[in-house]
Amino acid sequence: MSAQAISAQEIPNDNRLTVSYRLLLGLYTIIPLCLSLQLFDGWFWHGFLQQNLPSSPKQFLLFQVIFGTPHIVASSILLASNTEYLKLYKLKIVLMTAAIIAVFGIGSLFIPYKVLYVTVAAWTVYHVLKQQLGVGRSLYRLPDWAFYLLLWLSVTAGLFVYIGIFLKNSLEPQQVEWIKLIAGSLCGGLVACALLCERYQTSTSGRYFLWANVLLVLSSFYLFVQQYYFFAILVPRLVHDATAYIFYVVHDYNKHRRQPRNFIYRSAALIHLPIFVVLPLASFALTFVLQSYGDEAVNALTRYLFDIEINKAVTLGVLGYLALMHYYTEAFTWKQGSPYRRFIGFSR
Repeated sequence: MSAQAISAQEIPNDNRLTVSYRLLLGLYTIIPLCLSLQLFDGWFWHGFLQQNLPSSPKQFLLFQVIFGTPHIVASSILLASNTEYLKLYKLKIVLMTAAIIAVFGIGSLFIPYKVLYVTVAAWTVYHVLKQQLGVGRSLYRLPDWAFYLLLWLSVTAGLFVYIGIFLKNSLEPQQVEWIKLIAGSLCGGLVACALLCERYQTSTSGRYFLWANVLLVLSSFYLFVQQYYFFAILVPRLVHDATAYIFYVVHDYNKHRRQPRNFIYRSAALIHLPIFVVLPLASFALTFVLQSYGDEAVNALTRYLFDIEINKAVTLGVLGYLALMHYYTEAFTWKQGSPYRRFIGFSR
């Protein structure tokens, strides 16, 4: 979802669902929860969590099945299962697919790994924070220059935190210290920018959303410095993924509640499966299958047919492609005036 996509939109009161700003704001309670766990771990548990949690949530298969990948799969299902959406965006999808193959397929033969990694990291952080800042944009109503200053300070600080966590084993201690210093300075600039943006706030909800998004970055930086890497990634990941699912479920409920319009919801109607659980259930189930059995299934097939194995064909190839495509398509599919937005309304 892009920053330009989210603005309050009235929809008829005919039992349609709306996206509740209060519910979205409630997701940010993960911030004080993780900070409390970090403090209690230092005060009472002698660093047990710090020593035993993985350095990244991605090291937990269960985490990958719950966070990150499922909402990417859900986004792909939503786009691919509605033929009118697929036809409308077909050319963009084809061109982006060609670009991904060129850059990450052919380009990987001569582009250094770290360059590709930082590129994807920057795109990931930008996608996550642009969605969250965009959701609240209609509430804090900032001028364009202030909004984009807030956005880019957040993204740049978040990128340095991301690099500091995921590339820490390949960095020199001095490089890690420089990353902390740069990220900390950017966080200081972010706070100063937020204080400047206060002058434009006319509503309590706008002020809450503004500072919730600032704290999203600040808390991740603090947890990174304290070496609670799991929590540093969990905070933005949970808020982002849960926010996306709220939009997806509201969209699908409003679109399919009266008459199922694609094969997934027609099949669900036959077994009386509630609309609310169809997309989450399908995306979580497909994620589990792909993460747990996808690579081995492809290897079994390629061994049988060609006597070769393809390393991580599904977990890196297929899911990597879906992630990059997700970052790309979400930038325009939720914009004001898109067919997706016909089924989205907001309430405060």
